[in-house]
Amino acid sequence: MNPSDTASAVAATTSGSALSRRGVLAGLAAGLVALPAVDVPVHAAPRRPAPAGAVLSGGGGHGSAHLRGADIAVTAGRRKEGRFGVMFPKLSGFAPEDALLEDLAHRMIDRTPPLSDVSLSNDGFDNPDMPAGFAYLGQFIDHDMTLDLTPLSQQQVDPKGLTNFDTPYFDLGSVYGRGPAADPQLYDPADPRRMRIGSTPDGLADLPRRADGTAMIGDHRNDENLIVCQLHLAFLHLHNRFVDSGASFEEARRLTRWHFQWLIVHDFLPHVVGRPLVESMLRTDRRGAVTVDRRFYRPGNPHRPMMPIEYSVGAYRFGHSMVRAEYEMHDEVTIPFFGVPGHDLRGSRPIPAIARADWNYFFEIPGLSDPDDRNMARLIDTKLALPLSELPPTVVKHADGAILNLAQRNLLRGKRLGLPAGQDVARAMGVTPIPNDRLGLTEGGWNGRAPLWFYVLKEAELLGGRTLGPVGGRIVAEVILGVLALDRSSFLNAPTGWTPGSPSFACGDLLRMAGVVQEGAGTGEDELPEAEGPESEPTEDEHADGGIDEG
Repeated sequence: MNPSDTASAVAATTSGSALSRRGVLAGLAAGLVALPAVDVPVHAAPRRPAPAGAVLSGGGGHGSAHLRGADIAVTAGRRKEGRFGVMFPKLSGFAPEDALLEDLAHRMIDRTPPLSDVSLSNDGFDNPDMPAGFAYLGQFIDHDMTLDLTPLSQQQVDPKGLTNFDTPYFDLGSVYGRGPAADPQLYDPADPRRMRIGSTPDGLADLPRRADGTAMIGDHRNDENLIVCQLHLAFLHLHNRFVDSGASFEEARRLTRWHFQWLIVHDFLPHVVGRPLVESMLRTDRRGAVTVDRRFYRPGNPHRPMMPIEYSVGAYRFGHSMVRAEYEMHDEVTIPFFGVPGHDLRGSRPIPAIARADWNYFFEIPGLSDPDDRNMARLIDTKLALPLSELPPTVVKHADGAILNLAQRNLLRGKRLGLPAGQDVARAMGVTPIPNDRLGLTEGGWNGRAPLWFYVLKEAELLGGRTLGPVGGRIVAEVILGVLALDRSSFLNAPTGWTPGSPSFACGDLLRMAGVVQEGAGTGEDELPEAEGPESEPTEDEHADGGIDEG
């Protein structure tokens, strides 16, 4: 069977009735007050000064995770490439005083506390074009790029990550690990073609877990909050459904990867950088092969491409501004992102029934009516939700001097790792830079320049905050599409072109295909692609080498 026929369109379903809501609560929304713009100082949270050597120390959770090799610009030079590299090596790092960065970080926090119900959200920070699930799909994508499966012995001889033993390819390494032979704990002992799926004490599907509650998956970061955890579980189900439809392990893995990659190109990127930019960068020839217009992301080793620090430490951290303080997991159940342990969305534990995700509250699901209070991502802007002003011990160890404000950690990390200023990157890209007075940075110490991460967020904010702007959007799109184009096994390089059955296939379709849409929410059996013929997956080594990804 031709690969273009392997994934049929999801079966049409009958729309359900509109969900009723608690209208009596709507009047309470009038009491919510929006906070000042970013150029107005806000110092409601206590400062936690730290010595420079310990400023970004973590411990225990995701905050302690150091991306090996991300400091390449300061340890080996701006033209050196390994796991990481520099997209604009001619630009120097921007190093404003720490006090300026600390002050800016505290101005970037929205002081609105978590809401008791998402329907009360009327402060102007919701992005009407972006269901909240895209923030966590973005986190899942980031984990796939940055997963480092380099053997410990090789890491010990290359602690700075100057040799790129791995790749940032979108190959779902967090799902498949190193494969059934090397990571058998990830696979069904009764049938190694299938992924291992566990269950909660009340019998609901869950990630496979150890006795202490932590998940047995290829990347522990995908178990650190209950939304990404359930997204990971959806990909396990999707693979198994391909196997159950008659596919071999290799076929099911390739189909799962290609559906994931399709979503990145045709759903995730259009939402975060805008469809016009994505379409302008893709070129399809008569055979259906796709090439990508890359002007700035040009890794020296196209077979093991580096990740630019301007992307990983700067532009891609836009997702932090999209995180809500609370999420409605299913009808009438709203849970804070960070709150009382056991009663928030922190993971590394069996999925509690109260936090079971009804995906219709996170993505548009075909065949279902839209809930009137679907979780929407926050606008891409310079305001971060209140819980991110003080990260809990599961994310950052609360040692003396630890910096718990996520914005402050991002800004300081950008300085420590040698990120160039936002205006310098704009000029290098041929984009008219935004002056500091429009960015709200009026203090003299900035010397007319701004940290790249802040610049990317403010650029988006000044354009309405619904997508990234020209600098941030181009960096993100070039790296993601560039990595896919350089991966000879990606769907972009399928010899005859490939689609998942419908060019409009989106996240909601994948969740339906995986069979994880809430029971009774739709009608009819979800369709799956038929198994393909002989495996055609390329044989060359393709193995891959912020929801909060803070590391």
